[in-house]
Amino acid sequence: MRSSFLPFLVSLVLFGVLRVCNGGVLEKNFYKKSCPQAEMLVRNITWSKTKNNPALGAKLLRVHYHDCFVRGCDASLLLDTVGAEQSEKDARPNLSLSGFDVIDEIKTRIELECPGVVSCADIVALAAPLFLFSFLFGSSYVWIILIWKSQHEDVLILQFKKPIFWDVLTGRRDGKVSRASEVAGNLPSPFSNFTTLRQLFAAKKLNVNDLVVLSGNGAELNLLVSCDADPSLNPTYANSLRAQCPNPANAATTVEMDPQSSLSFDNHYYEILNQNKGLFQSDAALLTDRGSAKIVRQLQTRNGFFSEFGKSMQQMAAIEVLTGKDGKIRKKCRVVNS
Repeated sequence: MRSSFLPFLVSLVLFGVLRVCNGGVLEKNFYKKSCPQAEMLVRNITWSKTKNNPALGAKLLRVHYHDCFVRGCDASLLLDTVGAEQSEKDARPNLSLSGFDVIDEIKTRIELECPGVVSCADIVALAAPLFLFSFLFGSSYVWIILIWKSQHEDVLILQFKKPIFWDVLTGRRDGKVSRASEVAGNLPSPFSNFTTLRQLFAAKKLNVNDLVVLSGNGAELNLLVSCDADPSLNPTYANSLRAQCPNPANAATTVEMDPQSSLSFDNHYYEILNQNKGLFQSDAALLTDRGSAKIVRQLQTRNGFFSEFGKSMQQMAAIEVLTGKDGKIRKKCRVVNS
């Protein structure tokens, strides 16, 4: 069994507020008075769940990403289909998502303490950085902790003392509409070329740097939708993928997006990308543009990736958010309030 050191984030809210396009704000400690235990409950539940399932953090990060690109970060992805019109959750690109049960558990626990106060959208945003857990050290720094899993105990090792991750700002409200038909035109596809990717990100007010940086969060396992090889793939890597493809094709087949580093949060993705081992066409597309290819090379520097990822995550987490009197606070994340 492959072992070892798994990186996790200890996410501390740093400072200030982030203004969003609808005139509202996201801010630190939004629930300080209305539900002071909210962030602690998110931390405790996610910690307990990921101790036995280290891949869960990446799965919830992916939920956050898929939610924000369709109707903004409003938890519309969490809504179940009701009636004839399918919700976002049932759109084909979202069928492989998981972790919804954990979000439900967090919401249920928080509702017992603070009914109708904390949005599902904020729970997703707080739970997303599960590689890195939040502990209040009374400091404005974000700390990276390595958790070493041995047979007998978990050993915490302080690795960095740098403010290199993002502020998890809160104050979002929940949406009431979720349509599967809106997913394809907003969520980047694994088959997208560079021009399409750039346009989709620009529509969300994210730039090429954000595109390249956010493409590197591939610690999770991804579905291998097709067993046809892109001719630009490294031949050895292409053969290894073919060996994993069932005949006939099976949609349940999964492979590592970031080979040899799928359970670590690091910049290894950019190393393999420059070796022509990007799993998807959208990965290889990052090398087809001179500007994005330059960013790929720059992100092979470990510290460069960490700091840039934090900045881009904060920008993504503010896409088209509902604040103030917009939206609702859903009582349950899977359904709108009756």
